[in-house]
Amino acid sequence: MSNFADLVNVLIGFILLLIPLLFGLTILFVVWKLIDAWIINAGDEGKVSEGKQIALAAVIGLVVMSGIWGILRALQASLF
Repeated sequence: MSNFADLVNVLIGFILLLIPLLFGLTILFVVWKLIDAWIINAGDEGKVSEGKQIALAAVIGLVVMSGIWGILRALQASLF
């Protein structure tokens, strides 16, 4: 790396590769927890409410992750 801009580009590129992996892992985790809460343990009110909390947290998490991804893309496009 010859300058700071190259270092930043490498770091941003690495983060941009990690984000889709995190999206996939998050979606798989949420799907499994929702299946566990709403299908496997459908009669257990505690599990159903836990499933609702997980669904809400997942939506918030995915929105935050997509926002970070968009911000990083905009920074990469505009600065470097």
